[in-house]
Amino acid sequence: MINPASDIFSALPGLEVSVGGIAKGLTQMWREQTAQSETAPGSDDSRATQVNFVLHLGPATTPEDALVQFQVAVKFSQRCPSRVVILCPQLNRDAPAELRAKIYGECFLGKSKADKRCVEFVILSYPRTAREFLENQVSICLSGDLPLYYWAHRFTNMARVADYRYLVTRANRILIDSAHAPADALSYAWPRPEAVRDLAFSRLLQLRQTLGQFLSRYPAATLADGLKTVTLTHAPALLPEARVLLAWLKDRLGQCGSQDAGFTLVPLAAGAPGSFTLTFGYAGKKSFRWTADFATRHAQFEADFGNGPTTLPAPASLLAPDSALSEAMFF
Repeated sequence: MINPASDIFSALPGLEVSVGGIAKGLTQMWREQTAQSETAPGSDDSRATQVNFVLHLGPATTPEDALVQFQVAVKFSQRCPSRVVILCPQLNRDAPAELRAKIYGECFLGKSKADKRCVEFVILSYPRTAREFLENQVSICLSGDLPLYYWAHRFTNMARVADYRYLVTRANRILIDSAHAPADALSYAWPRPEAVRDLAFSRLLQLRQTLGQFLSRYPAATLADGLKTVTLTHAPALLPEARVLLAWLKDRLGQCGSQDAGFTLVPLAAGAPGSFTLTFGYAGKKSFRWTADFATRHAQFEADFGNGPTTLPAPASLLAPDSALSEAMFF
């Protein structure tokens, strides 16, 4: 639910500075941390960044959710040092037409004191009346020689996202999450549709790998011949992931030669155990069934494609949010 009174800018950590004083504020922040802590950056190398990362918090974001996504960005930046800019819309139409800024930095020790990683954030709050100044300010905060990745989180209108042309046309990747996006998020006429990635698809990486590895043991014709139905039963909370997984299966089985099979999603009863159950229905005696339970992190394959029954255990989990972010960005 959209909460017009939400102030996600105030909820996020950081030291408020003037917009014109961001660079000076960051320099002073690191100088003070260096004097106070052994985990502070000892040299510019520990703050060397590899990518520009813009997290744009949409109008459906709550303060609590903003904090969750902030931590996802922190964890991702520990894996891939980034220059992170977080954009926070002010929904109060009477807000003054001015930008507000916060800065935040944090350092982490690795396996030794010499292995040091530092993350650096600029958080910008903007009312709609200051929209025309926003992208110019973002461009100043980014490093011009690094690739740009743009994550639009919890927007309710994709046209509103596409309006930020500097970000959506320059970004190497435009990231959305179909679990928290409008129904047309993936089919929207993006300026660069080839750059759009769905975080729900990325979260399914391990499942797609294990399914693909198991099914690739069999010839494509064996999988496709006589296939009548593909049914994916899912926990109700996993409907977005189930939709993505079924679409992926339809594409892969279509490449195997299956053109006439029906693909169906069926929700589990509320409270029923398990996450996913996938079954293939064949005209003959062939069979395939895969079950996955994220609570136990366990999956099971049961199949008979004409050479006798096969049973195989496998792992089952969704990628952690920061890992899914990395997968969506770079692959």
